[in-house]
Amino acid sequence: MTPAELPITGYLDRFSHRPGERFEARISVRDGGPARARLVRVVSGDPNPEGPGLRFEDLSHRLDIAFAGRRQPIRLGSHAIVARPPRRPPGPVTWTALVRLDAHPSEPASVLSEEQDGASVTLLAGASGVAAEILAGGARHRLATGMPWPLRRWVRVWLSADPATGRVVLGQQPLGGEPAVAMAALPGLGLPDGGGLLLIAARDVAAPRAHLTGRIEDPALLAGFRDAWPAPDAPLDAATPGLLAGWDFARDIPTQRVVDVGPQACDGILVNVPTRAVVGARWSGAEMCWRHAPRDYAAIHFHADDLGDCGWRTDFTFGVPADLPSGAYAFQLTCEGGEDWLPFYVLPPRGEARAPVAFLASTFTYQAYANHARGNADAAYKARVAAWGAYPHNPDDYPVYGRSTYNRHPDGSGIAFSSRLRPILTMRPGFLTFNDARGSGLRHYPADTHLLAWLEAKGIAFDVITDEDLHDEGVGLLEPYRVVMTGSHPEYHTLRTLDALAAYTEGGGRLMYLGGNGFYWRIAVTEALPGMMELRRAEGGIRAWAAEPGEYWHQTDGAYGGLWRRNRRPPQMLAGVGFSGQGLFEGTHYRLLPAARDPRHAWVFDGVEGETFGDYGLSGGGAAGFELDRADVTLGTPEDTAILARSEDPPSSFVTVPEELLSHIATISGEKADALKRAEIVHFRTPGGGEVFATGSITWCGSLWQDGAFDGPVSRIMENVLRRFAAP
Repeated sequence: MTPAELPITGYLDRFSHRPGERFEARISVRDGGPARARLVRVVSGDPNPEGPGLRFEDLSHRLDIAFAGRRQPIRLGSHAIVARPPRRPPGPVTWTALVRLDAHPSEPASVLSEEQDGASVTLLAGASGVAAEILAGGARHRLATGMPWPLRRWVRVWLSADPATGRVVLGQQPLGGEPAVAMAALPGLGLPDGGGLLLIAARDVAAPRAHLTGRIEDPALLAGFRDAWPAPDAPLDAATPGLLAGWDFARDIPTQRVVDVGPQACDGILVNVPTRAVVGARWSGAEMCWRHAPRDYAAIHFHADDLGDCGWRTDFTFGVPADLPSGAYAFQLTCEGGEDWLPFYVLPPRGEARAPVAFLASTFTYQAYANHARGNADAAYKARVAAWGAYPHNPDDYPVYGRSTYNRHPDGSGIAFSSRLRPILTMRPGFLTFNDARGSGLRHYPADTHLLAWLEAKGIAFDVITDEDLHDEGVGLLEPYRVVMTGSHPEYHTLRTLDALAAYTEGGGRLMYLGGNGFYWRIAVTEALPGMMELRRAEGGIRAWAAEPGEYWHQTDGAYGGLWRRNRRPPQMLAGVGFSGQGLFEGTHYRLLPAARDPRHAWVFDGVEGETFGDYGLSGGGAAGFELDRADVTLGTPEDTAILARSEDPPSSFVTVPEELLSHIATISGEKADALKRAEIVHFRTPGGGEVFATGSITWCGSLWQDGAFDGPVSRIMENVLRRFAAP
């Protein structure tokens, strides 16, 4: 099958549920046939034979079911469907739109396609210009202008047809440029009359294809015939009274509705969540926020690889038993061709805490990185995967399941949306991100099992909660806990999650921030698009791609995107430290500072000998690695924060993050740029009686393991802090 699919895979309705609630599992078995699902508890997700290993607790007595497998398709590509095109009397009609391509498609892609039994009209854009296909009377006709399509320019395209004479004109005209037209005579021409369906940015309603990757503005149907277009940038309202239907993409930008401003109100719906709030053909630059000048943002950016909700049918459900402990679980799926896992979390009953400690799973971050295709699944990587019995599937090989917000669309634009309603290969026990020369190469979901396995080894009871639950429920979700612990990389947050965490610590709660590059990007989620998150990589920051100028505001909530630092909420305000340096997946050690021996803080290092520690670990071989955070009072670190330890000797691959730099020789803080490549361990108290302990490094939790056990200085420090924080 093309593109490749897994033998068996699936996704759940949510990443988490509570006792009494029910998970819905949507499964696809590529070749059909019998399938099985059983419940396991995920103890450790690290397949490294030198580490804690892949460890599951068999809970098949809770769930072990057989079901008939079926292939459920994934249909990539965003488009709009108008289920009720405009009705019109016999006579000439014109289909038109403004289109911008930033890359030529490999095959001509559909701009507009109206389809009806026995008749269809499709406008196509490609490298060699605009083309049209007309199906009438059982015959298929094709016209093309032959004018090469100019990239990064808006182009007016149109097709006029007169059934009475059979005359047809196809045209394209770049704004500010010269037109090109093609003409034909097609006697006995029969055209759609509005009794079918209309697609924008795709064709063939039964199985949409030929998806356009590009921007479309003002698609419309007009009464009358047009040999030329004297004003190709004219807006829809200039077409009155000949306007039969015109879809004004400047309206209802936060929604998945496209509004027809014509007399018949033939509104449509969007499929697979294309990007709105993008600059259009008439963008003036007078306003940078779409809410202030929506007419400047009357375009939609469609992509051939967009993916929203897969829409699969449910194959089985699982009601969470009242006595099932909060924790990390998975459904193990098997069929004749292979196996897969669907991880999830069980929360405690609403309003309860079954333990004094909560692990806050960074599900928004897992979703942002979902199916990140890094291009590193080479022969050496796959050899390690096979040797370790690691998760065998890599997103590099399976584009059908959609990409991450760290990847780009075919035209080079950044992927701004990520869905959890699809298979997520990177969120699997045993998934290796890197072929790590000094460790396991885990990130995100499997890396965070280092912490969960450590808690279990130390006999420390804990509950699990998630970012999405925190966004939904606010600080009330945190208040029953004495301690809330993050994982290795809580990077992506909404305003609600940041506010809840701040309220928790200000109200006396204790936060352990155990990662690096946390609380960094602002995202948007909305009840109108369940399972979707939006990201605009606005000015500043380490970025996989940069949002276009004028496109920094989210379409879903209208808020300014980008770094929380650019939104005047630097990570230091919450956690005491914030992103400062980054390198390859490798690490170094920490050195104690004088504050570590102060009687007020010496308890943190009770039992730790020497002045340095952490030069080992399952993540890059060091406790201070990959992405590093430091304190800065000018960015919000409380004045009385104790800086207890600092990393030193950063590997040569490390750089200072760009938001710290003013020029090649000047930094915002005034320090030397090289000095900012550091991680700092800090501790402070809030005025409300709360406390924060932060480690300043993504690789910290990988160093909980040393020499075949959860032991060593990093483990001892963690246990000292956690047991102190968890005390009544």
